Parts: sequence; structure tokens; C-alpha cells
Amino acid sequence: MLRYFVRRARKVPELEGRWSGKSWVEVQPLEIANFHPRSSDHHPKTQAKLQFDERFLYVIFQVQDRYVRSVSRQFQDPAWEDSCVELFARPREDCGYFNFEMSCGGVLLLYYLEDATRTADGFRKYTKVAAEHVRGLEVYHSLPQRVEPEIPDPVEWVVEYKVPLALFAAYLGSPAPAAGSIWRANLFKCADGSSHPHWASWAPIGEELNFHQPQRFGALDFEP
Repeated sequence: MLRYFVRRARKVPELEGRWSGKSWVEVQPLEIANFHPRSSDHHPKTQAKLQFDERFLYVIFQVQDRYVRSVSRQFQDPAWEDSCVELFARPREDCGYFNFEMSCGGVLLLYYLEDATRTADGFRKYTKVAAEHVRGLEVYHSLPQRVEPEIPDPVEWVVEYKVPLALFAAYLGSPAPAAGSIWRANLFKCADGSSHPHWASWAPIGEELNFHQPQRFGALDFEP
């Protein structure tokens, strides 16, 4: 199982997209580099870093990309169709997981999934996270919200956000674990609706093109 050490934030990130800034420079990145065979020949280099404190989980992605597009406009639009980065996080083994799907333009799709078995209308058991629970979630994105037409040339983009730990508690029925705990998780890069679609993961997902496989998640080890 892949593991990533989530350090306690020594300096609160400024949410200015500074991948090598003072609050992120000492944080080790992870690579999202396992491309599914159905991907096109475009394999963008994608990295992520995570930190936390007593109130927030901090996440930053850096992507060296091409064929970038973003047409999602509002919360819960289908961000995976855009140039998109994703964090799926399961704070407790006995509960469901959250899929933070963020377009390069900063538009978020977020569900709480308890049974990700596919059905005609989505999943067997899931809840769209309510807007009231993401009010404390702040996002920085280096590209405009809307990128259309597609940018075919090389472009580097960053998405950075902070998630209130209270969001997890609202759906888990208890305070979300943090210091010293272990979460199961996976991270992804995709662009289903681009001219060069691709699907990459941190932890391998096997032959099936399906990010919703919690049994294949890696582990996030939170600093005690």
C-alpha cells in the first residue's frame, strides 16, 4: 500500500498557489503518475502536497499540462469533464469517503459516498455534500474559471484549497480524526472532456477505469 506522510502545518498556507513558497517548500510531494491504458498519449506531470492543522486540511496540486479546458460554472457541476485534479479521502474505515473533484478553474464537485456501486443514476448510496458544509472551504486557482476554447500549448497550473475538518465531522457523525490518525485515500488527474482525455492515479486502480475503488486506496499518515 502506498503511504504519504501528512505533516502538521508549521506555517499556515496563504492560498496563493505558491508551490515552493514558505508554507509548502519543506513538504514532500507525491506523484500522480499511474496512467490507465485507455488514456491518450498526453500524460501530464501532476504532483500534490498535503498538510493539516487543528481546523483544516490543506491541499495543493501542480500540473504541467496541455489541452486544458474548463467549462464548469458552479458547485457540483461535472468537474471531471474539465482538466481536473481529485482527492478521494476516507477518514474512517467504517464510514464512506469524500470525492473532492476540482476543475483547473476552481469549480468543485463533492459527494459523500457510502456505496460506490454504479447504478443508472450514479451510485448505490451517496449524498451530494450540501453547500452549507463547504462555506469554509477556500480555493485558489491559477487559471480563469472558464477556459474555452481549449489551450493546446504547454501550460502549468495550480489549484490549492483548504477543507474545514468540520465538514468531515458533519457526515461522519463524530469529530474527524486528524493528528496521529490514518486515512485511506487516492488522488487523481483526469480530463474526460478534453481532446486528449487521460486518467492518472497516485495508487494504481487496476484494469477497470474506475476511480471509485476504495479497496485500492493508499494511506495518509497524519503526523502525531
